Amino acid sequence: QVQLVESGGGSVQSGGSLRLSCAASGRIFSINDMAWYRQAPGKQRELVAHILSGDTTNYADSVKGRFTVSRDNAKNTVYLQMSSLKPEDTATYYCYASVRTLTDRKHFPYWGRGTQVTVSS
Repeated sequence: QVQLVESGGGSVQSGGSLRLSCAASGRIFSINDMAWYRQAPGKQRELVAHILSGDTTNYADSVKGRFTVSRDNAKNTVYLQMSSLKPEDTATYYCYASVRTLTDRKHFPYWGRGTQVTVSS
C-alpha cells in the first residue's frame, strides 16, 4: 500500500518559519495532485495549499504570500515552506496525495497522519 509520512513540524514564535515535508512510499505508479491541509482544535480541516502534477498551485487566502508549496516528483515528496507564521497558523498539518499504485487503474486519495505546528505570540 501507500504511506504518506510528514515531518518538519514543531514550535516557533510568531514571524518565524518552518518547512514541512511529506514523502509518499509504497508501490506507486504515479501521483496526481498533492496538497497540505490543516485542522485546528474545534475547527474543520481546511485546504492550505494544493499543487498539481504540472506544478500549478493554489493557496488559501489566509496563507497567500507567506506559504509556498512545491514537489519533487522523483522523490514523491511535497513540501510546504511556511514563513511569517502567525498564532492562527497553529494546527495539525496533513499531507494529501492522489496516488495510483502498480495494481490500480485509477488514482485514490491518501492521507498522512499529520504533524503539529504551534506558533506562539
